[in-house]
Amino acid sequence: MSRMLRAGAIMAAGTMVSRVTGFVRTMVLAYAIGTAALGDSYNAAYAIPYSILDLLLLGVLSSVVVPMIVRAQQHDPDGGRAYEQRLLTLTTAVLVAVAVISVLAAPLLIDLYTDWAPGSPKFDTAVVLARFILPQLAFFGVGAVAGAILNTRDRYGAPMWAPVLNNVVVICAFVLYALVTEAGRDIDKVTTSGLALLGLGTTAGIVAQAAVLIVALRRVGFEFTPRFDLRNARLGEMGKAGVWTIGYVVITQLGFMLTTNLSSAAGDEVPGHGISPYTLAFQLFQLPYGVIGVSVITAMLPKMSRAVGEGRLDDVRTEFGASVRLICSLMVPVSLLLMVLGPAITVPIYGHGANSVADAVYIGNVLQVYGLALVPFSVFQLLLRVFYSFGDTRTPVFVGAGTTAVNALLMVVFYAMLPARYAVMGLALAYAVAYALGAVVAWTLASRRLQGLGGWAIGTALTRMYLSALPTAVLALAVVFVATQVFDGLGFLNSLIVLAVGGGLGLLLYLAVAHRMRIPEVNSIVGMVAGRVGR
Repeated sequence: MSRMLRAGAIMAAGTMVSRVTGFVRTMVLAYAIGTAALGDSYNAAYAIPYSILDLLLLGVLSSVVVPMIVRAQQHDPDGGRAYEQRLLTLTTAVLVAVAVISVLAAPLLIDLYTDWAPGSPKFDTAVVLARFILPQLAFFGVGAVAGAILNTRDRYGAPMWAPVLNNVVVICAFVLYALVTEAGRDIDKVTTSGLALLGLGTTAGIVAQAAVLIVALRRVGFEFTPRFDLRNARLGEMGKAGVWTIGYVVITQLGFMLTTNLSSAAGDEVPGHGISPYTLAFQLFQLPYGVIGVSVITAMLPKMSRAVGEGRLDDVRTEFGASVRLICSLMVPVSLLLMVLGPAITVPIYGHGANSVADAVYIGNVLQVYGLALVPFSVFQLLLRVFYSFGDTRTPVFVGAGTTAVNALLMVVFYAMLPARYAVMGLALAYAVAYALGAVVAWTLASRRLQGLGGWAIGTALTRMYLSALPTAVLALAVVFVATQVFDGLGFLNSLIVLAVGGGLGLLLYLAVAHRMRIPEVNSIVGMVAGRVGR
């Protein structure tokens, strides 16, 4: 038990520090190059290696590769050592080849992911940046497999803390760029050496991350010997196990490609309203789910899987209902606060240096729309785990494909209907509507699988949570009104005051009202905090 608690503490601390340094990284990025033309070029080039990795590796890593490594460790005569070496050899060889091909094909990739005309400043700059950034493909993939091997050996420290080093290296590169170059956000003034600093600095972060993981592997006694006897690599078994996961990744990446094309076109018409605000707002939107939702899901899935295996469907329904209520007890007020306080959140983070306050406000406007998606997205992810608990990986692919298709259709419709200055906000709205509809479909299918999900009880609980959060939303709206009307807009200081009063006091007000309304999940949180304070 003490070992498990220690591992949990290491993972929690690493995740938190990684989140914090990740935010500092995006802040320094916005400060150094802004969210207009140069920022869009960087974010387009930066997104491509992650998309390729999703297609080739990361989508099947946790669902296929890790279980196969564990199986090899349990059943192979050498404890799976040869299998691990084959896997690392294959990954290294494939991703080095992919990295070389990607660098050579950088113009084609930028053309595929953006709407920019070849020869335009944005396009040419993105191509140069991509050629500096794409080599990280090989290092990122090797690091991912190394991290998977470490996890199977119950070594969680390096995989959780290595991304922190990555963030620190990239932060230093961005700061150095801001100090030594005079181009700032001006895409017409940036030099090749400046782009090299941005691109190679980004790649250096991934190299450092992979190096930490490789060193950690050696410390647990793993000796890497290249093995090319790939007949024993069980590729056929891996392909069969991961075919549905790969299908889901392909579908989502097609949707992402449409998103980058539409947002890049919007940024061409209205500078500062393109890929960068979409990317930065999405990162902020994902934070509450990453901190709250993922933790609950991580604990929920094993319990549900065991209950399914033992035929205890009532326990599955109970666990699902408790998880939904727990997550939503926090997501409901946070979603309303995002919808009200979006610009007040983004101005202190992004309204500095090469990025203007107006640019930061627009990022906040996009975040406000994303607030609509927070609860549906979280419930959608919980519902997918119902299918996974039954060992069903196919149904989530079909549900995800339908959600992505609806999202794509709505993105095109909203993009055609809205002026360019609101186009990226329309993309966020399409995301919210698509996941709301996807949650309805997933709920219907999961309810059939479990002969009911306790919808009435969950719906009643959510209604009470929203009623409890209404005073918080009203307070936040009042604070924003005073700040914008009396103090003439949301500057840095005004935004901090709005966050402290509207956000801080607003959440305390929600906890008080929900406690009075006897919402069990909130009572548990209040009781836990009161107990700690009373010690």
